[in-house]
Amino acid sequence: MFITGNRWLFALFSALLMVVSNTSIAQEGEALFNSKCATCHQPHKDMTGPKLYEVRQKWEDGGAKEGSIYQWVKNWQVAAANDPYAKEVSEWSPTAMSLFTSLTNDQIDAILDYVDAQPKPGAGGSGDAGAATAQNVGGSAETDQSLGWIWYVVAIIFIVIILSVGGVRRQLQYIDKEDGDEMTYGDEIKKWIYRNRKVVGVGVLVIVVGLIVGLFLQLYQVGVVTSYQPSQPIQFPHDIHAGTNGIDCKYCHNSADKSKSAGIPTVNVCMNCHKQIKGNETQAKEINKIYEAAGFDPEGAGAYSGETQNIVWNKVHSLPDHVYFNHSQHVKVGGIDCKQCHGDMTKQKELPQVKPVEELNKIEGNVQLTKPTLTMGWCIECHGKKEVSSGPVEGEGGYYDEIHKRLLENDESLYEDYLEDGKVTVKELGGWECAKCHY
Repeated sequence: MFITGNRWLFALFSALLMVVSNTSIAQEGEALFNSKCATCHQPHKDMTGPKLYEVRQKWEDGGAKEGSIYQWVKNWQVAAANDPYAKEVSEWSPTAMSLFTSLTNDQIDAILDYVDAQPKPGAGGSGDAGAATAQNVGGSAETDQSLGWIWYVVAIIFIVIILSVGGVRRQLQYIDKEDGDEMTYGDEIKKWIYRNRKVVGVGVLVIVVGLIVGLFLQLYQVGVVTSYQPSQPIQFPHDIHAGTNGIDCKYCHNSADKSKSAGIPTVNVCMNCHKQIKGNETQAKEINKIYEAAGFDPEGAGAYSGETQNIVWNKVHSLPDHVYFNHSQHVKVGGIDCKQCHGDMTKQKELPQVKPVEELNKIEGNVQLTKPTLTMGWCIECHGKKEVSSGPVEGEGGYYDEIHKRLLENDESLYEDYLEDGKVTVKELGGWECAKCHY
């Protein structure tokens, strides 16, 4: 009877695993669609982007290269350059699609499988998954909870199996005893713990320490996001401007050495060059957006209409309100090169958030750091390692010259201690004081 029951339990458990597996794939597709696609796409209706229902078949019928649709989702610009059909699709709308380089082919298939499973309007469903999911961009609570009942059932099955096996074991253990004096589960557990008290003690200690360490590691990751790269209304290739053409960062970000903010270039700054430079066919589409914002007609000698438009750039960096960061202090006073935080912009097509520390450490001349970027530990570590310039900041007898002079005149022994490692760091000048960076 016990064996037969276990067979039924095993069969039920296997069936549930298959249901969970298939449902998980479907739910992954729905969650990814909600977070990545629903803002611009619907299954059966054109929005900012075209409808996605049976789009794989559409690409195949249109003569797209094999695997081109996956490349399109990850980086449409590369796909358009390598596949004529993808280039044709890129001309469907002037709005540039976001890049999803982190998605795998399986995840893309999961998204498209979910889209293809949506009923057409009037065919037993709303057929407008995008309309519903657009309200839940980033994933909805319903999506996260839809599998809850399955996990409860699986947990119950495991408990039943454990209790069944435990009951049989106890029956076999006491079957030969005449007095039938059986210990309860609690008594058995207490006896086992006492018999193995040293091992149990060490195990509990390890678990407690592990939980504490895990908690702190999770807390250290709160708000830590690297390589975040939002889409922008105009694609700006840094590698062409700063790399190929050698334009200095401060030509566009002209307040980096003058104020707290590095500044976003105005349309007039762009027009200084692009009034004459119209680029190739691909670049011309983006440059035309600048013309529209400036109210400029490039035909003939070119003329301004006076009808300008604002360019709404999407914010890349967002520090907490209690954190103070001043570009001019770092760029001008500290002599920090832009690449220390932003990476080598001569090789980056677009501007992502501050690069991961591992990538920044590969750049020649950068201070070698270990903490995650844009964290307090990252800033403190840099302040502890970065040498303060010994040269003037403004003319003879500049800011840092004055600091060195005062240290030497007021406390020569302290100055010698500072120079023990051959340099004066930001930390030694108060760069670790809380009020330096926090309001």
